Amino acid sequence: MQLMKPWQWLTYIVFWSLFLTVIERHGLSSWSDFIIKLLARIIQNALTVIPALYLVDYLRPILKNASIPSVSVRIVMLMMFSATVSMALVVLVMINLGFMTYDRHAFLTNLWFNTVLTGGFTIVFLLYFLRSHRELNALRLSFEYKLTAQNDLIKVRTAPHFFFNTINTLVSLIESNPPKAAALLQHVSVLYRASFSGEREISFEEEIALCEHYLAIESSRLADKLEVNWDLPDEDVMYDMVITALTLQSVLEKMLLNVVEMTTETIYFNIKVRWESHRVHIQIDVKLPKKTLIINYDLRQHMNFYIQADRLRAYFGQSADIQGTVTNNHVTTIIDYPLQDVSV
Repeated sequence: MQLMKPWQWLTYIVFWSLFLTVIERHGLSSWSDFIIKLLARIIQNALTVIPALYLVDYLRPILKNASIPSVSVRIVMLMMFSATVSMALVVLVMINLGFMTYDRHAFLTNLWFNTVLTGGFTIVFLLYFLRSHRELNALRLSFEYKLTAQNDLIKVRTAPHFFFNTINTLVSLIESNPPKAAALLQHVSVLYRASFSGEREISFEEEIALCEHYLAIESSRLADKLEVNWDLPDEDVMYDMVITALTLQSVLEKMLLNVVEMTTETIYFNIKVRWESHRVHIQIDVKLPKKTLIINYDLRQHMNFYIQADRLRAYFGQSADIQGTVTNNHVTTIIDYPLQDVSV
């Protein structure tokens, strides 16, 4: 978590040095003395801050297991020690170069003053970082809660119509075709087990399998109204691909619910998957029958995938997106997200 950039640290060091030099201006007789003192302060503060920060970063594996008060005390003590050592070194160099004369009382007073002031500034910055950390942590928790709520919302929206349609199909098959009813129960079991596993990242092959389970369930109910054509990459390519669980399945379900169930004609789903230039591009194209033209306006209202897109961005970054478009004779949905090729 980078809260300050290098140029911000440099600005902080310069202004801190200027502040300390202005406080001690009563002992400076000319502008040249002021400039020398300011440069000495900048060097001293740089020697205080930079090594201490590198040491804190090096000790991060140890410090991350300690409590916040314990870590804060250690950082304050480290900065104060670093300030004492750096000031002593800079003053000794200036004495040897003839820029100042040695005065034991003044040396100890300035050393004590500089150490205490460094500790105070460190406490102020730690309070700032702590507040920023708490805000970022609150945002992260809020985002995770939103994702969980969205995942639950998908389940709530999916479960009722899908569950009752499946039950009705099973009831009709149990007497007329028991083997087919048993196979349908297997598909339902696999799909519901995945649905209640929560949001997670799975292999693309697993997602395709879940989609096929879902389509098998719906095909048993819709008979010849649904035809699906898959255009997938080679197995070696798909082996390295991942996606968030039930993303493609929920997109197919929404398209099926808003297109297939609104017509008596056969609907063809063409699903094309490509992985090129470190991005996965999935295009689901549905050709609308002529009798479905009357529902195009309603389709545009329903072809949004905000929840699915948010879940996808949580794992693959803000450039991930899901867009649905409706024309007079086609409904097209594109799932696009970045995925680094591990073989490169």
